[in-house]
Amino acid sequence: MQRLLIIAGIALLVIGLAWPWMSKLPFGRLPGDIHVVREGFSFHFPIVTCIVISVVVSLLLWIFRR
Repeated sequence: MQRLLIIAGIALLVIGLAWPWMSKLPFGRLPGDIHVVREGFSFHFPIVTCIVISVVVSLLLWIFRR
C-alpha cells in the first residue's frame, strides 16, 4: 500500500508539473468528439479522446506486466 501511494503521489506531481504542456495537446478536441452548442446549453463528450487514452493505457499496462 505504501508503494502504491508513493507512486500515485509522484504521478500526480509529474502531471501537475507537465500540465502547461499537456493542455496544448489536442486531446478533447479530436475529430469524432461530440460537441453540441445551443442557446443556453453546451454539451461536450470526448468519445474519441476516451478511446485513445484507453488504448494507450491498456498498451502501457500490457507492456509493464510482461
